[in-house]
Amino acid sequence: MYAYVPKTIVKPAPIIVAVHHCQGSASAYYGESQLGPQADKYGIILIYPNSKSGGGCFDVASTNTLKHDGGGDSQTIANMVKYAVANLGGDANRTYVVGTSSGAMMANVLAGAYPDVFKAASVYSGVPDGCFYVSGSTATQDPPGWSNSCANGQLTKTAKQWGDDVRSYYPSYTGPRTRMQIFHGTSDNTLKYPNYAEQLKQWSDVLGLTAKKDTTNTPQSGYTQTIYGNGTTATAQLVGYSAAGVGHTVPQHPTMDIAFFGIA
Repeated sequence: MYAYVPKTIVKPAPIIVAVHHCQGSASAYYGESQLGPQADKYGIILIYPNSKSGGGCFDVASTNTLKHDGGGDSQTIANMVKYAVANLGGDANRTYVVGTSSGAMMANVLAGAYPDVFKAASVYSGVPDGCFYVSGSTATQDPPGWSNSCANGQLTKTAKQWGDDVRSYYPSYTGPRTRMQIFHGTSDNTLKYPNYAEQLKQWSDVLGLTAKKDTTNTPQSGYTQTIYGNGTTATAQLVGYSAAGVGHTVPQHPTMDIAFFGIA
């Protein structure tokens, strides 16, 4: 756990957990996420988990990590939030997560297993929560489990099936669910583009949303925005961005992340 606490914060302060990609690190993702200036401007505590696996990936495949308080990387990260609340002046009611690739997969896992902790998530180039599940995979496995069928966009389910997966990870939970903002490039050859639609199916079911509206060239040329429900980008429970011609590394949009979280 690496933490960045601005010199000036108003306690309790909002918390953003930023989760790096495979072959990445907490220190590198501090720069890649571009959240430092936002933290200084708005008094945000930033938490950067650092994967302990050999390839720098996070465990999103084991039964442990997919279960609320089941162990694995997800509970470790949830515990980082508890530490920040208890020791750094963080606000337990304003905790959010951003992630890229493996970090985006973890952000989806955290939204599914810890909706009581994370109020909103912004995921860049990920897969649905539970998509990488590998039977027999354990939290101590290195490297963490990998699913070719999921990565290649070949694993498809109905919205309800995906939603049932999420609900099974914390079956006793009846409170509000994590708001989701999802980015994906149409030319992603690592976690292929069909995973974008599968994520939207999953979270639309979890959040109980059906109606949606598409807007082209938003927030920039080549991006198509999809808002579910009747809200704006600041209030919607689920927003997607399809980036035409963009590969696996969708550029970070820190100001959009901050706005979606309701901090700005």
